[in-house]
Amino acid sequence: MNSKDKLNPEQQRLSSHYNQETNWLKWGPYVSDRQWGTVREDYSYNGEVWDYTTHDSARSKAYRWGEEGIGGFSDDQQNICIGLALWNGKDAILKERLFGLTNGQGNHGEDVKELYYHLDSSPTHSYMKMLYKYPFQAFPYESLLTENARRSKTQPEFELINTGLFDHDEYGDVFIEYAKNKEEDLLIKYTVFNRSTAPVTLDVIPQLWYRNTWFDGQHGAKPEILNQGNQTLLLRSDLIGDYHCYTDGNPKFLFTDNETNNQRLYQSDNVSRYVKDGINEYIVNGNKNAVNPDSLGTKAGIWYHLTIPAGESITIRIRLSKDKVAQPFSDFDEIFSLRLQETDTFYAVKQVDTVDADEKSMQRQAWAGMFWNKQFYSFDVNKWLNGDAGQPAPPKQRRTGRNSHWKHFVANDILSMPDKWEYPWFAAWDLAFHCISFAPLDPDFAKEQLRLMVSANYMHPSGQLPAYEWDFGDVNPPVHAMATWHVYLADKAVKGKGDINFLVEIFNKLLLNFTWWVNQKDSEGNNIFEGGFLGLDNIGVFNRSQPVPGGGFLEQADGTSWMAMYALNMLQISMELSLHFDVFESMAIKFSEHFLYIAGSISNMGEDAIGLWDEEDGFYYDMLRKPDGSADRLRLRSLVGLIPMFAQIVFDESKWGKLPKLKERLEWFMLQRPDLVQLVSHWTDTKGNNQHLLSLLRGHRMKLLLKRMLDPNEFLSDFGIRSVSKAYCSYPFNYQLDGMDYTVKYIPAESDSGMFGGNSNWRGPMWMPVNYLIIESLKNFQEYYTDDFKVECPTGSGEFLSLKEIAALLSKRLKCIFLKNDAGERPVSGGNPKFNHDPHFKDYILFHEYFNGDNGKGLGASHQTGWTGLIALL
Repeated sequence: MNSKDKLNPEQQRLSSHYNQETNWLKWGPYVSDRQWGTVREDYSYNGEVWDYTTHDSARSKAYRWGEEGIGGFSDDQQNICIGLALWNGKDAILKERLFGLTNGQGNHGEDVKELYYHLDSSPTHSYMKMLYKYPFQAFPYESLLTENARRSKTQPEFELINTGLFDHDEYGDVFIEYAKNKEEDLLIKYTVFNRSTAPVTLDVIPQLWYRNTWFDGQHGAKPEILNQGNQTLLLRSDLIGDYHCYTDGNPKFLFTDNETNNQRLYQSDNVSRYVKDGINEYIVNGNKNAVNPDSLGTKAGIWYHLTIPAGESITIRIRLSKDKVAQPFSDFDEIFSLRLQETDTFYAVKQVDTVDADEKSMQRQAWAGMFWNKQFYSFDVNKWLNGDAGQPAPPKQRRTGRNSHWKHFVANDILSMPDKWEYPWFAAWDLAFHCISFAPLDPDFAKEQLRLMVSANYMHPSGQLPAYEWDFGDVNPPVHAMATWHVYLADKAVKGKGDINFLVEIFNKLLLNFTWWVNQKDSEGNNIFEGGFLGLDNIGVFNRSQPVPGGGFLEQADGTSWMAMYALNMLQISMELSLHFDVFESMAIKFSEHFLYIAGSISNMGEDAIGLWDEEDGFYYDMLRKPDGSADRLRLRSLVGLIPMFAQIVFDESKWGKLPKLKERLEWFMLQRPDLVQLVSHWTDTKGNNQHLLSLLRGHRMKLLLKRMLDPNEFLSDFGIRSVSKAYCSYPFNYQLDGMDYTVKYIPAESDSGMFGGNSNWRGPMWMPVNYLIIESLKNFQEYYTDDFKVECPTGSGEFLSLKEIAALLSKRLKCIFLKNDAGERPVSGGNPKFNHDPHFKDYILFHEYFNGDNGKGLGASHQTGWTGLIALL
């Protein structure tokens, strides 16, 4: 431990945890924001996930695979859960889960219809804070449903803020905070502010419950929660031992069981007299028989009936501890203050170069969102397909349906989610970017995530990585080698030493994945990769997850470029490993050859030797190979044509000199295959700065590509790089095939179609992960080209900038999405006056899935930090 760490208690906690001296990460925000409407909980015969479990049924159904709640906390195997319920006296149900629309109900797909913000978190979750805004008037469930159903796909979504409920400040700000005294001594604080001008009566019901793991009789005796007197609950379990819950004030305890209300949902007998929705029934409907009078159950509510004066607040304090605590609240406030101070100290080190207060706040909230989006993810596909012991067998259609070829998949892990409401399941390529964002703060967690993705429980025996639970067999960009290298470097920067064992472990498993790609996606054996939607959803002329209309196949500029990048990332890793183990130099040779062959295929394909590069347009395009052998370039200018920029690595002369076999082999290629060598950068030319460059782009093509990318009338927005050229706003791209017209128009906001669920759009908006890779690529090219290489930026401006300066300009524009402008407004808020100027809104930031290509407004999932957390690195 270095001297700085001794002054940084949070860094010490991280070190002791990963050295297995302590277990500071046993408890965390691992409860999902939504478990209903997930593939895991779907046991239907037809795979209609959104219909099998719904928001309406959620309060009554005990889940099989995980739990949900508002601001939830649990242990890392989700035995015990903590969550918050609220009631304004007007709603028909308790507010104990976030409300949102299903994919079919929303005019742009599934969408949460709540206001909540992730405000702070330390890496060990020793301190966490979030805010939930709860209306005092009846929550507009029905109007949100009907208005969004009425709207077309060309109209914006109807959000909670649009209902008018917050216009007169008739709402409560509910701050949810956690602090850990010790690893299993949790302090929980709920502070409710009445923002209205009149006193308000509000029911606040913190809840504790056991996840139902006893349903099949295979996991020990049923646990219990009971009233121990003195405002204390005892949580008793043979599996994990006893816990003590201490409450402040004088709440009423309510007890029920986390069992399904079969009578309500299925008109059949309940297995327990007291069921999951019992506390809701008692408080909202006055059903005194709905809770256990013996003060015993597997779910307990701590009921506070509060009257809060206008403009004032009330704080509720709770403590959950493995050990008995004689005076649980004597040091409560002191511990909270200390953990917040330590969190400030931790981030002060990370933000030492950030001066602007608004930028610091934005960055810290982005990191907070990363940590709040951790979730316990449990899924055993074989059990899910075939059913649990002693339980009814699932419909037989499931055995050949969704994920039936992934029976090996078993997860009981803490994973980083894209967005715990909209996407409460891991997505393999999203997760790679999450790891890059986590790495400067908690590199060991990032390494754990990457290890999981390539572990035997996740990776298919064929070498394929699981995409996401809707279809584990789908295909996303191969970015895990890139993420591995980023995480390795970040870990090295934090600790002063690289984790070679981690690099070896991931590299060896990615060899299987690389081979899978070569065998499965290069169908003609020509190093051109086709098929699969490759993560960019609707960006193409055709639906890229489906066969091309009329037969033939699509030779994808991005698919092939991703593979060129993959080969170079593997080369980069193998070069590093070769400095420690000579045996890896042969792998470096292998991947250098892969890269050269892919470069060759991009330029010369088929008998007509047509390449993906178009010299006249200065751009890369997909190629449609027709059944008769002819080929057409699909001259659609999109991010697809910029992705070849990502295929580059820069390495120092000193490393080159230590790899004689690699150097010899590449020199052989220069003599024997000049046709390939001339297609890529001059790796032997160091330009006098001792740096070598391997890249798909040579300087000439680089300048032509950047001319397009930096044109404000095409890709360059005030807020980053668009996903499709703005030129198609007035003149849409059109392609005719077999008498059918296929059109792509620049659409800066939400998609105007239902393709890929309709809740994302790659035909205009800015997306953070691709912008991040563009910026990183420019920085890498700068290392080689130095300030001597300049291009006009913006195109047509007459001003010439170095690649480093362009990277800085793009970073600034992306940050401007979230930061206050001269008018005190954040573009991400879309001009909403309440969000921009109200003192109780203006400093809170949402990190959306993607952003309007013209004005930077946040779109799609609203809490996707997630890959939008990459903004913290810029």
